[in-house]
Amino acid sequence: MKRREFITLLGGAAAAWPIAARGQQARKLPTIGFLGAASASAMSTWTAAFVQRLRELGWIEGRTFAIEYRWANGRSDRFADIAAEFVRLKVDVIVTTGIAVPALKQATSVIPIVFAVANDPLASELVASLSRPGGNITGLSQLAADLGGKRLEILREVVPGLRRFATLGNAGNLVAVSEMRQAQEAARTLGRDVIEAEIRRAEDITPAIEALKGRVDALYVQSDPLMNTNRVRISTLALAARLPTLSGIRDYVEAAGLMSYGPNYADLFRRAADYVDKILHGAKPADLPVEQPTKFDLVINLTTAKALGLTIPESFLVRADEVIE
Repeated sequence: MKRREFITLLGGAAAAWPIAARGQQARKLPTIGFLGAASASAMSTWTAAFVQRLRELGWIEGRTFAIEYRWANGRSDRFADIAAEFVRLKVDVIVTTGIAVPALKQATSVIPIVFAVANDPLASELVASLSRPGGNITGLSQLAADLGGKRLEILREVVPGLRRFATLGNAGNLVAVSEMRQAQEAARTLGRDVIEAEIRRAEDITPAIEALKGRVDALYVQSDPLMNTNRVRISTLALAARLPTLSGIRDYVEAAGLMSYGPNYADLFRRAADYVDKILHGAKPADLPVEQPTKFDLVINLTTAKALGLTIPESFLVRADEVIE
């Protein structure tokens, strides 16, 4: 081979090496499949907390790991398709919320699954036990069943003369229905009347809330992906109907809802990143216990309270973790 031809060949090969190396490196990046049951905007704070915690643990998106986001936008019928796609992509771990786990569980028994939030992972059979989950699934519980009574006590403090309230939730979500039942049982224990308002799609929200005008003193908003995706609409309609609202997620309060009490979801998603870190370093989900929330937030929107003509006791404001004005 002539010297000039050899140099040309060598130069061409050298130019190709970085490209081949980059392709090989890209294929080797651990990949997280993130199944967002609600919309990207509804979960933006939580996903940011998740990615930030991964960064703190040394995982840099695009350099040391890749992430594939898929959004169901409150439509549970999309879970199975997204689950199947993650299996085809051969992601290394899937992060989601409890409502989507059954579809993922049916799609794979091999890929590790981490739920950042689940109402009752034991009762809903997501795991075999809290201390030793077994299988390929683990994560964090939000203790929703234990919070209904506490939330109603808070609601009584803020809404004087509370005698009748409504629960608003997604009838297509069995976990949500269970939570509504628990809230209703707590209300009856406190001697309060309850009206059950159910929706199955976004189009049901407006007529459901309008039908409650003048019939109840407050509205208990059950949280799930369909409801969370439409939280601005729910809060706006409730305010127009002069209905104080109570929910489990602070995002409703930011959207003009009255108040919320529940686990700090951003903190739960941060802790989900710790599970992912352990799994990507070789830990098995079966050996990682399901953890409970450690941070709870009481949030109130004073602007909404004033619009509703409510005077919030100073003692309540002192206890609040956040007051939105």
